[in-house]
This record gives sequence, structure tokens and C-alpha cells, in this order.
Amino acid sequence: MSDAYTTMEQVFAARFSCRAFRPDPVPRADIERIVALARRAPSWCNAQPWQVTLTSGAETERFRSALLAEVATANHSPDIAFPDGYSGIYQDRRRTCGFQLYDAVGIEKSDRAGRSAQMLRNFALFDAPHVAIITSPTELGPYGAMDCGGFVTAFTVAAQALGIATIPQAAIASYAPFVHRHFDIGDDRLVLCAISFGYADTQAPANRFRTTRAEVADIVDWRG
Repeated sequence: MSDAYTTMEQVFAARFSCRAFRPDPVPRADIERIVALARRAPSWCNAQPWQVTLTSGAETERFRSALLAEVATANHSPDIAFPDGYSGIYQDRRRTCGFQLYDAVGIEKSDRAGRSAQMLRNFALFDAPHVAIITSPTELGPYGAMDCGGFVTAFTVAAQALGIATIPQAAIASYAPFVHRHFDIGDDRLVLCAISFGYADTQAPANRFRTTRAEVADIVDWRG
């Protein structure tokens, strides 16, 4: 097994969705390294549809405050339709992840107020010092969004390799009209998701659980 594969295996295994960050900012040079690597993600016809609106310092705080205010009064309105539902194994995985989080932070499954408060942590960006808003051209539709998924994966893995924690967040895209207004993003682009990032608060209970992954045999239908 090559050293490069072993290193990738270690980085992928270490990556997790961070739900509590320290306030310390990430150096600009490291952020540029992350984006420089993530831009190597493959895309259909090499269109590279991703664009990143990235905040630091006071701009992150301004967005965080405005987003929390928006969530308190507005309804969901994503640029791309959210799933119609989750069933079978997909629902099982979703529930397991949620219950792991509630158990980690000490919220009883019957505690609706506690669960709601934890959900709102999404819109406080989990106290991250930076957020990256990922957008794609409207005209490219789902294929542009698919390409951007590769960029998001590359971004999170590159960050992990530098010891920087991340969490991709679809929740923020559910308030797409606000995100468009706040950052002056034109209607010719779709708001797909956000990536909050920074250094993990390793003592926070929310960061003490890890989700599982399906086995290879559960994923692949071997032919021949």
C-alpha cells in the first residue's frame, strides 16, 4: 500500500462534522491553500462551477447576527429543492446521527426545546470564525450542484489535512433569499450550502461522537 494512500486514509478517517469551534482565526495563507487544493476537484467539461464567498473577522460576526435574526422571522426558501423525504436505511442513518448528537450534548429525545436550541446552533455557525458560501450557476442546474459537491468534499479534506475543522451546512442554504441579499449574490447563481470552519473545540461534548459509514459490500453492486 502506497504512502499516499495511507495518508489519504488517515485524513479521511480523521475528518468529521465539527459542531463547536474555537474563536481563533485561520491564517489567510492556510485558507488559500485549502481553496487551491479544492479547485482541483473534477467537474463536467471542466466547467469548475463553484464560487466561494468567504468571511473572516467582523464579516463573519455580521453574517452570523443577521442570519440568526432572519431565522427568527423568515420561512425556509432554498434555491434547490430539499429532499422529499428520508426512508429506509437513509432515515435510519439520519436518526442515528441526530440521536448521537443529542446524547453527546445531554439532550433527552423528548426534550423538544433542547433539540430546537441545538438546531439553532447551525445558524450561529457553531461559533466558527469563518464561513464559506458555495454557489453554482443557475443555468447548470443539478449538474453544477453535483460538481460543487466534489469541491465541498475536497475543501473539507484539504482543511482536515491542515488540522482545520469543517462542517458543510445545507441549513444555511434553506434561507437562500437572505444569503443572496446579504452577500449581493445574483439570481444567476444558486446558493448550495455553507462550510463553517476553524479550529475545533476538542473539549466540547458536541465534538465527541463520530458517525459510522456503510461497508463496501453495502454500497457496491459488483458485476463481473
